[in-house]
Amino acid sequence: MQLKWLSSLTQVTAQQWDALFINDKPHAYPFCRHAFLLALEQGDSVDSANRTSKHNSGWYSQHLTLWQDNILLAAVPGYIKSHSYGEYLFDWQIAEVYRQHKLAYYPKWIAAIPFTPATGPRLGLLNADLAESLMPLVCAAIKQRVAANDFCSAQWLYTTAQLQHKLTEQGFLARHDVQFLWQNSGYNQFDDFLQQLNARKRKQIRHERNQTNGFSIKTLHGNELSAAHWQAVIRCYQATYLKRSGHHGYISPQSFIALAETMADSIVVFAAFSGETEQDIIAAALCFKSADTLYGRYWGTLVDAEHLHFELCYYQGIEYCIKYGLSYFDAGAQGEHKLKRGFEPVMRNGSYLFADTPLSGAITAYFQQETEHLKAYSAAAMQALPYKKLSASSEKLQ
Repeated sequence: MQLKWLSSLTQVTAQQWDALFINDKPHAYPFCRHAFLLALEQGDSVDSANRTSKHNSGWYSQHLTLWQDNILLAAVPGYIKSHSYGEYLFDWQIAEVYRQHKLAYYPKWIAAIPFTPATGPRLGLLNADLAESLMPLVCAAIKQRVAANDFCSAQWLYTTAQLQHKLTEQGFLARHDVQFLWQNSGYNQFDDFLQQLNARKRKQIRHERNQTNGFSIKTLHGNELSAAHWQAVIRCYQATYLKRSGHHGYISPQSFIALAETMADSIVVFAAFSGETEQDIIAAALCFKSADTLYGRYWGTLVDAEHLHFELCYYQGIEYCIKYGLSYFDAGAQGEHKLKRGFEPVMRNGSYLFADTPLSGAITAYFQQETEHLKAYSAAAMQALPYKKLSASSEKLQ
């Protein structure tokens, strides 16, 4: 058994890597695919030393792998970080306390998908039966790097609940967050979904959708997207990030083009056109799909149109899931406004291992208090959902 830390996905073949994460399924969880991670790497969205540290640098590939001779048995997509941007299960409060106590918080190692707050596999296994025997080896390797001061902490972000439980058994601290997920209840059309909402919310959603009637809105699958389409999508993405954050976004144009070439089977774009040509896209939401889930990932617009955002980022995605029989629509992190549009609160998971410091006890207590607060918040959010049955139950409770 050999353990190797890889500084590039070019050190392993797509066939070796994907055998651990997608098991020959054409539309498995897309973000652990070799093609997705390699597109970020080769497009300089990660591993770039030429960008400002605040926005795009500070992600350095450090994938943990276990081999038996030349056979890859297990892998963890991982990165060494010199900041906390682009993670979404944020730890800024902890980093600030470390700074106040003059303790080093970086570099840290994270088992995560860059810029992708979507729950999925973080430990890939050639055979699921290997989990019990390999998990201690993986964790021991990580603990050794922390003990050697290579990393100030190790963090697994957006793991499954099952993996979080196994990591807790290995001494990692459990942490949580709340996101919002739309779930398909066997609807045949969008109006079936609306009929499950109270009258006020039905009226609001119909009003918002009517505000976008002046645009031509199209659904484009990856194999339908031309080079001109992609250039327009990238323009929208960069313009929105520039306005909001003062930079052109985490994903480089080169990475987008690489994704277009290698992952067309997983890509869906909802686009608004102001004219008849491919260059006339003035807003777009770029999504990825798995066998049962649509993932809303990157949004951008060239116009100031609030309702267009709701249409492309939420309602078009809901319609798509209904049409194609997908069970879930994960529209991304944050956004309590998703709640009033039928997205239900769900708990998300992280696991953390910190180098021993005088703050260790305080961090443990903080995570416990945070989790209790999030449980209460999630319960209250469930009662605030606009579904008729939930509304009736809420009135009875009051």
